[in-house]
Amino acid sequence: MAKSASKEGDVFDEDRLCRLIEMMKEHDLSEVDLQEDTQRIRLRRGTAPVAAAAPVYAAPPTPIAAAAPVASVDGDNIVVIKSPMVGTLYSKPNPKSPPFVKVGDRVDPEKTICIIEAMKVFNEIPAETSGLVVAVLAQEGEAVEFGKPLFKVDTKG
Repeated sequence: MAKSASKEGDVFDEDRLCRLIEMMKEHDLSEVDLQEDTQRIRLRRGTAPVAAAAPVYAAPPTPIAAAAPVASVDGDNIVVIKSPMVGTLYSKPNPKSPPFVKVGDRVDPEKTICIIEAMKVFNEIPAETSGLVVAVLAQEGEAVEFGKPLFKVDTKG
């Protein structure tokens, strides 16, 4: 494919897009949104939607909810929801609100189960499965890594 001529600073410049994509990978960003005059481009990667706004608060690590014993919650019908990114986990939208989910709650694929803050961006994490929450494996304010187990959901529950 021939590279089309584009003016310097053009939002859709191929070199600029490639640099943005590399920066997203390097800094583990899930979204970049640029606007220049009437031109706009939004680059997204991964499956986690980005929250438009969320409150910023600092809290010492405390348990999200009384978690069921992890060893007793295993089987073919158990799905482990893992962190899709590196960041700080928040179990509720603000310190005075109840948690998004706790042991015994039913979830569906669109249900927000927590927020992970990465580089001052608050990412709402959906359950991406249906069932009954049987274990909470992460704590409020905990630094989580990519792939860290956060919740266990019984898909038959």
